[in-house]
Amino acid sequence: MDKQYFIKTAEDFVENSQDNYITKEIAISENVVGMKIFDAPILAFGSVDDEYFTLLKQPSAIGKHFMLPKEWLPQSKTVISFFLPFSEAVKKGNRRNMSWPSEEWLHGRIEGQSLLNKLCMHLKSELINAGYNSVVPTLDERFWSNANHPNHEEKFTSNWSERHAAFVCGLGTFGLSKGLITKKGISGRLGSIITELYLSPDKREYENIYEYCSMCGKCVKNCPANAISIENGKNHITCSEFLDKTMEKHKPRYGCGKCQIDVPCESRIPKQHNVK
Repeated sequence: MDKQYFIKTAEDFVENSQDNYITKEIAISENVVGMKIFDAPILAFGSVDDEYFTLLKQPSAIGKHFMLPKEWLPQSKTVISFFLPFSEAVKKGNRRNMSWPSEEWLHGRIEGQSLLNKLCMHLKSELINAGYNSVVPTLDERFWSNANHPNHEEKFTSNWSERHAAFVCGLGTFGLSKGLITKKGISGRLGSIITELYLSPDKREYENIYEYCSMCGKCVKNCPANAISIENGKNHITCSEFLDKTMEKHKPRYGCGKCQIDVPCESRIPKQHNVK
């Protein structure tokens, strides 16, 4: 089981899964029936011994509660990170009204996350069937250990971060909105698996955590909650409070994503960065 096998397995799952298309039974309206949620995923592979993972325990990064890959799985060797870019239909739909999430985006956020979880479990099963114990941190009971923390701000932390893991593995760097800018842009969803299978780590094509971000401020202008600023980046609490409002309006779905669409990094790395 090499990298190419793993990449092909992920691509085939996303392309052929019925869950990657909105059926009439679950569609919010006729407008989204048959809509494809995700395009083909991109993957990156990192070493569990990468010193960058250790650095994430620093308060200036995530904090001491961050669990290292070997704390999740003692005999692990590789962290596999992947990004599922939203289809053009999802992105285009969310550009129509910059005040509230579109039907397309609501499906992408909720049904899209459901598909991502299924992809994680499918890849985990492939690895386990091949004899390699594996863990999906976000679907593990240890992930939400801070969920009941009395401090409101602490609820925004977890013991694993898809974005930070993706950064370490080489998928991309952070944007002003705190999303991850990959070669397929920022508009999509991230997942990861920790496994005992050894796969050679990819080289990071960057050094700075914001290297791919042009700091253009377009996401600041797009944000309906005014939760992003050039000076301070994204305020997670303000963002979350707005997401609660979208839940009230669109229950059981919620979402926003305005910082991920109609921005230079929507579907690519901004032009001024010459990346291989």
